[in-house]
Amino acid sequence: MKITFHGAAQTVTGSRHLLEVNGRRLLLDCGLYQGKREEAKTRNHDLRFDPATVDAVILSHAHIDHSGNIPSLPKLGYTGPIYATPATHDLCEHMLKDSARIQESDVEFFNKKATQKGEPATAEALYTEEDAAAALELFRTRPLNQPFEVLPGVQATFYEAGHMLGSAMLVLDVEERGGRKFRFAFSGDIGRQGLPILRDPTFLHDVDYCIMESTYGTKTHRPPSEASIEFRQMVKETVGRGGKIIVPAFAVGRSQEVVYELHKMIKAREIPAIPVFVDSPLAVNASDVYKQHAELFDEETQKLLRSEGDAFGFDSLKYTRSVEESKAINDVRGSCVIISASGMAENGRILHHLKNNIENPRNTILIVSWQAPHTLGRRLADREPEVKIFGEWYTLRANVATINGMSGHAGRDLLIQWASALKPRVKNIFLVHGEPESSAALKTALETEAGLSGVHAPELHESVEV
Repeated sequence: MKITFHGAAQTVTGSRHLLEVNGRRLLLDCGLYQGKREEAKTRNHDLRFDPATVDAVILSHAHIDHSGNIPSLPKLGYTGPIYATPATHDLCEHMLKDSARIQESDVEFFNKKATQKGEPATAEALYTEEDAAAALELFRTRPLNQPFEVLPGVQATFYEAGHMLGSAMLVLDVEERGGRKFRFAFSGDIGRQGLPILRDPTFLHDVDYCIMESTYGTKTHRPPSEASIEFRQMVKETVGRGGKIIVPAFAVGRSQEVVYELHKMIKAREIPAIPVFVDSPLAVNASDVYKQHAELFDEETQKLLRSEGDAFGFDSLKYTRSVEESKAINDVRGSCVIISASGMAENGRILHHLKNNIENPRNTILIVSWQAPHTLGRRLADREPEVKIFGEWYTLRANVATINGMSGHAGRDLLIQWASALKPRVKNIFLVHGEPESSAALKTALETEAGLSGVHAPELHESVEV
């Protein structure tokens, strides 16, 4: 089997790994690369393979850096199945169409600006809503823990990844034409133990080869319970000075987790019942999907569901869809929480909320997830004194709180523990989904602390035979 790492190699985003086995081609994930605009444009347009020659696609989960370029596949000639868990499909129904709308809106904006300057309007969307709809027609759902045939000689099984609703690890049982048999695993994004809402990630065993994420190869997270305490203290302090809390949060996953934590704290009267706004149509739709898949919740969330009837709804919470409702949030006096996409503050309604609140020292900007280099979210996390929003410079006077303990990715210790469970059978581990220093640090740790050999952090577009 040949593996080519066409994305998320020496970087975190843009997951795309092409397997060639028994004369067939299988693509694992097809995500958007997020980073500098020109580099992102090049990487997202140039897949480096012909989708028409791919026989099947397997999607680990719905986050845009894993799923966001799937609509380009049918646009470029792909006609095969896209396998995913039922919850991943239901989330992608909203996320891929939303991504397409953003692409088309951005193109309209750039072409309008070009026309105003007397320049040609040459910007084109990566894909359209029609392309997204065509891709969704190709989805084939498969539940966790039940094997299914992907290609001749290749049987797949999804396992709980604990990273977001519907997220899955993948194990392939492969029999090559010559009779050789082996097991191959793709970790997807590995979640954390003890996170709210989700069940803990699965530890895989009896695997020969593995593609494994390394996002937090240099960082060990504090326990989620400590993150909850820090979150609660931050809310109290901000409310105490009459400020607002602005949360750039991914519409799927992090938004629901923040709402869940606020629900628990308000229910326990640990914080006042201040207004909480989820200002993202996609987050509203995603929250509905979460409610439809309660079978995936952990026991704590099931308990809250039984007592409250809704884990993602309470009296002071308001979900907003319309632009008018979003604008009305600016008129709220006193403290409130505003949760809005995008998670890296690159587009969407969060930019308006940041613009309106960034220069008020009473306010807090809360960073709850990993921020890619060169994004506004990273600049805020790095506390740069001035940042540009909608082409205008703003002075950062609001407080910035970073709570990495709320991350949905496994930290260094759990990554080492997860990889160690693959011993003694595993022959090679390929580290992806990490910045170079993270992948390099995890490689060293797996070799020196876990006693693993055959650990490699591939370069972009590198191919290996296993």
